[in-house]
Amino acid sequence: MNDRIFVVFNPHAGKGRGAQFVAPVLEALSAGGAEIAHGLTRSPGDEARLAREAVEQGFGRIVAVGGDGTWSNVGNAILASGQPVELGLIPGGTGCDLAKSLGIPPRDVLGCCQIILDGAVRAIDVGRIEDKHFLNIAGFGYDVAVLEDSWSVGYLEGSLLYLYCAVRQLGSYRGFRVETEVDGRRQGQREMLMVIVANARIFGGGFKVAPWADLDDGRLDALSFANMGFVGRVSALVRLLLGNHTSHPQVSRETAARLVYRFETPPTYETDGEWNQARGKELVIEAVPRALRVRVPRES
Repeated sequence: MNDRIFVVFNPHAGKGRGAQFVAPVLEALSAGGAEIAHGLTRSPGDEARLAREAVEQGFGRIVAVGGDGTWSNVGNAILASGQPVELGLIPGGTGCDLAKSLGIPPRDVLGCCQIILDGAVRAIDVGRIEDKHFLNIAGFGYDVAVLEDSWSVGYLEGSLLYLYCAVRQLGSYRGFRVETEVDGRRQGQREMLMVIVANARIFGGGFKVAPWADLDDGRLDALSFANMGFVGRVSALVRLLLGNHTSHPQVSRETAARLVYRFETPPTYETDGEWNQARGKELVIEAVPRALRVRVPRES
């Protein structure tokens, strides 16, 4: 792998905090002696264009400065290229959940740059849904309602933002019906509050939704929260905060290489914090084993 590094900055990440990372990141990476170039996104999703152009120009490592959405867009561009380009992560966004699962430190620019320069390379699984990949999670239902609610809250960020919006949606979200198929086994139709398909362990700014998830086992962890009354929802949310939600009687867990969800109408869903509208009523979600090369701490 060549030493040429391209850095993608999302200056709007973390409610505008991303712009503060440009100078210190470029300075720290340049000190390592590698050839460095960079670009700043101009609009949502522009990370993919910058990453695609960097791959075409022969850069061997692409560093994404932002949060889960930024990392997902860059990762998708790398995966689409089919090239063995490495992804480096520098947390600078709101959630930054994938970094937590990979042991990449928050609020430590120098530490993250050191990982990019001489850290280990880990090939991680990704999930595939419709025509896109997700690195961390895909979610349906209550999870998406919380995401949509977070757009209107400008005075919080990170885990506090998601927790606040999660509490606001507890009483108002109505639920949805879905039929599930797990590795070819049909499970019938159920009334659900939320379904999370996890590739990594953490989502929503710090919720340990799948603490046993393994990023290179070739499988996805599906958490299904049955629709329930307000008291049951509060109980499930508290257990989710504590990481012991699978002991809740209305929460079930499956691990699978392939999941199929059949909805009554085309659903909205999220992938790594990015909102999506499904094209059809049936969605197939598959694990793609060890598809993406990521720089991680050597002790990982």
